[in-house]
Amino acid sequence: MASAINAASAVRGRIQVPGDKSITHRSLLLNALARGGARVRGAGLGGDCRSSIACLQGLGVSVLRDGDQLVIDSPGVDGFDEPASPLDCGNSGTTMRLLLGLLAGCGRFAVVVGDDSLSARPMGRVAGPLRRMGARIFGRGGGELAPLAVLPASLSGTQIDVPVASAQVKSALLIAGLNADGVTRIRQPARSRDHTEIMLAAMGAGLEIDGAELAIEGGQRLETIDVDVPGDFSSAAFWLVLGASHPDASLEIANVGINPTRAGTLSVLKRMGAKIAIDPNPAGAEPSGTLAVDSSSLSATEIGGAEIPILIDEIPVLAVAATQAEGTTRIRDAGELRVKETDRISATVSNLAAMGARIEELPDGMVIEGPTPLSGARLDSHGDHRVAMAMAVAASIAGGESRIDDAAAVNISYPGFFDELGRVCAA
Repeated sequence: MASAINAASAVRGRIQVPGDKSITHRSLLLNALARGGARVRGAGLGGDCRSSIACLQGLGVSVLRDGDQLVIDSPGVDGFDEPASPLDCGNSGTTMRLLLGLLAGCGRFAVVVGDDSLSARPMGRVAGPLRRMGARIFGRGGGELAPLAVLPASLSGTQIDVPVASAQVKSALLIAGLNADGVTRIRQPARSRDHTEIMLAAMGAGLEIDGAELAIEGGQRLETIDVDVPGDFSSAAFWLVLGASHPDASLEIANVGINPTRAGTLSVLKRMGAKIAIDPNPAGAEPSGTLAVDSSSLSATEIGGAEIPILIDEIPVLAVAATQAEGTTRIRDAGELRVKETDRISATVSNLAAMGARIEELPDGMVIEGPTPLSGARLDSHGDHRVAMAMAVAASIAGGESRIDDAAAVNISYPGFFDELGRVCAA
């Protein structure tokens, strides 16, 4: 599917983004570890989260829809079925990585598979540390590529140094640590999203947290909890950039999660001069609020270092903002983007260059000179939902018509994105 987008003369409206994808995955997988029932309200139901649901159902966990809620009934980790067929993670790297942590010590044989894109993405950063804990994981490419077979094994707690801060790797190790003998200690070079730690604590797990270092003792039993999922910040970021970059814009995004370990893009956009106001919701397990953004005069910035893990998913759309910012924006330390659903560095640079952006590709990022008027062009999502939405934002501020190939990739995380874009953008 290709989508045609014309420049918007004005951008106005109030938006409700889908439920947070990261929190939805964790609500499902962590409640599945416990025995009993739970409700997840406001869950994200894009393709990735549906993959997590399907995999849990393959293990004998009941997950049903009740209106806007998901109802979970789990036998607990000790009662999982041994799946009769492969557990299909679709395009979801989060599902596969967290599922490997769950399967590593559950005493069941299982095979995890994914689509062509996911099967080409290396899983060694998760599988390697799990093997050091005693997990028996086998796969293609020296054990790094799906399909991956997980055999029953006894896990032992150990100290694991994670070379690149990653919430998915950390979460998989914490989940495995619950089913290990002894204490599992994890050291990261920087903090990463802490949704897993927040939820584990709410479920009764004892965690030691000291900055970017964590420890969890095995043998702990979790209690199921109901979860209210706020709006997905990564989805909201597209609207924040559209509102700040367009010359005639005013948008509100309701009930968005603003966890500081997730919302690094807020800090970057404010640093660039974006006019963003936050109306916080009453305190909850995860901070949230309504975000308002208006047309802004943006300035270039440097993005790198410890910021990267807390904004990694938003870099393609931050690059769009940088094309409209005065000066030179440099994005570095983001080499992980090359092994996402596509090579997001290459895809972002090639698409924006086709629109006339002054942009240079680096091994671990990009350099962007601005401001530059963008022109409509033929664009390619490369099957990546975040690239598709970032280029839709760029097309909305560009002159003329743009066409985005494989625009249906947005269904991975935000099925209603193009409908919402059409609603808030005036022709």
